[in-house]
Amino acid sequence: MERSGLRVLVVGNLTDAPFVDEQVASLRLLGFEVETLAICGKGIRGYLKTLPRLKAAIKSFSPDIVHAHYGLSGLLANLQRRVPVVTTYHGSDIHSGGWILFLSKICLKLSKFNIFVSAKLLERSGYRKKNVAVIPCGVDVSVFCPAEKDAARKGFEFIEPGEGVRYVLFSGAFDNPVKNSSLALEAVGVANSLIKSEIDGVNQVRLVELKGFSRQQVNLLLNSVDCLLMTSEREGSPMVIKEAMAVGLPVVSVDAGDVKELIGGTDGCFVAERNPDSVAKGIISALKHKGKTEGRAVIMDRGLSTESAAIKIAEIYKKCTS
Repeated sequence: MERSGLRVLVVGNLTDAPFVDEQVASLRLLGFEVETLAICGKGIRGYLKTLPRLKAAIKSFSPDIVHAHYGLSGLLANLQRRVPVVTTYHGSDIHSGGWILFLSKICLKLSKFNIFVSAKLLERSGYRKKNVAVIPCGVDVSVFCPAEKDAARKGFEFIEPGEGVRYVLFSGAFDNPVKNSSLALEAVGVANSLIKSEIDGVNQVRLVELKGFSRQQVNLLLNSVDCLLMTSEREGSPMVIKEAMAVGLPVVSVDAGDVKELIGGTDGCFVAERNPDSVAKGIISALKHKGKTEGRAVIMDRGLSTESAAIKIAEIYKKCTS
């Protein structure tokens, strides 16, 4: 692609959004000059406190595009009308309902262009105009890549040596209600009642919480465990699924967000019903899978890398500034 001299100001609550940082890095590699502006504080007050900083950043940086992540950030970005705004909706802005959904729908009308990370999210929003695209956030395949299991496990003391235990990585923090850890724990309990008769030499399944790890540690963790489990109540386009696929890890997930589209047809990856027996059956099937999955090839073939996503977003920037 021809390198661009466009300037982009990225706005959002960026504390827990490493995928946005990765997207920014990919856009810079394409020749865009990108600066970021993080929302200061929480709630409506936090967004309103950011408004003077937003206006100051626009004055000093003179961006051609403001790219906001999440609906409330998009609404904030649209409080100025000097620079066109592209807004990406990641899930919580549309799924939350109430005033957050109401304000996000105002943002949809004000933004020059709108990006949804999954088709289901677009459908749920009810948005019908043409200034819209579905572009899942891409996975950084330079960070998330296959590694030898025994070598990856050396950094994790909680993973014990031996063949009798299989480790299942939960897709988030146990105390995050959206992630629905109660279903995961029930399913692992059912799997433990079956595992001895299903897989020779294995007598226990242990659930590992995904919390408090750096991106590099998450890559090693994904290469250390035996499968990933997601039981979320709702999702947009879950990054952890794409990251697991990028390292070739078997995946078990309920149907949330675009999971079916992400893992459909990939050997070693299974979509389960929302009940402990079905999820447990998926876990057993995933644990029986030998070696790495073809998930990485699927990620590359479907254009789900950060580079591929950035190229699509670059076309939208050019369309909005032409």
